[in-house]
Amino acid sequence: MNEPRAGRIRAHFEGTIEAQQRALRDCESTILEAARVVAAAFERGNKLLLCGNGGSAADCQHIAAELVNVLDKAFPRPPLAAVALTTDTSFLTAAANDFGFEGVFERQVEALGKAGDVLLAITTSGRSANVLRAARRAVELDMSVIGLTGSDGGGLPEVSDPCIVVPADNTQHIQETHIVIGHVICDLVQQALFES
Repeated sequence: MNEPRAGRIRAHFEGTIEAQQRALRDCESTILEAARVVAAAFERGNKLLLCGNGGSAADCQHIAAELVNVLDKAFPRPPLAAVALTTDTSFLTAAANDFGFEGVFERQVEALGKAGDVLLAITTSGRSANVLRAARRAVELDMSVIGLTGSDGGGLPEVSDPCIVVPADNTQHIQETHIVIGHVICDLVQQALFES
């Protein structure tokens, strides 16, 4: 491996580590609040819906899988009701074709969400129109909205409470920090619900 390539590897790792250290410093209380909101919803018999685009869509599916299945096989527990709104390609393509991509998550929130449910809205920029529309609709339905974003948060802090804003500008470093936060929330939720 030549030195310039090794330098790129080191720079990427260091950028992600720095973003995660800043998130630990700045976002700890907001992460705790997000986990409390999710755990309280599950305790009431409500569910978690998740939406995002691209890498954030993959994070939605990853987090939902950890909740419905298990985070750790050494800690078996009942499944938790989490649905990634990013997985139904027939719906996504039909709705995008018929009405436009900006409404694909909003429509699902309207169909599947109810008062007391939670929407986890993930957008690294805080500016994804379809995520913001879904968040606004969730608020109208008396759902809680948790934002997970980065940089300056875009418009997401205005439609979510709490809103976890990773203090970084590089999309990759934000996404890599998001999945760490997702795992932490899953761990805190299962601890709150199932550990005595």
